[in-house]
Amino acid sequence: MLKWTDDLSTGIGLIDDQHKELFNRVNDLLFAMKQGKGKDQLAGLLGFLSDYVVTHFGTEEKFMQDHDYPEAPAHKTEHTSFVRNFTDLRKKFDQEGPGSLLAIESQRLLVDWWYNHIAKSDKALGVFLKSKGA
Repeated sequence: MLKWTDDLSTGIGLIDDQHKELFNRVNDLLFAMKQGKGKDQLAGLLGFLSDYVVTHFGTEEKFMQDHDYPEAPAHKTEHTSFVRNFTDLRKKFDQEGPGSLLAIESQRLLVDWWYNHIAKSDKALGVFLKSKGA
């Protein structure tokens, strides 16, 4: 299970709250997988992610635009990559239904996103935004 720690915080309340919600959903999937029920969680998780990527990425990208974040192009590229990978998962789900392999792929995508984007790129965005008084 993933553990939220203060070092993951961006210091921007709205962004952190959205991250915490994603964190809870990832943990729900991990817990279900541990119980052998990961595929049962997939429909709800994929539905949540469909909305989440629009809302959360929109929030971050608005902050970046409003504060002229110099790393915005690279950050948005990471968002685009996640959306592409998520779209592939969603297509597999729609074509094949909820399966154990798809649950594992979803878990890998989300855990990788957590450690490689949120803990690094979003953290850097938070430092920049706080320096700008956001």
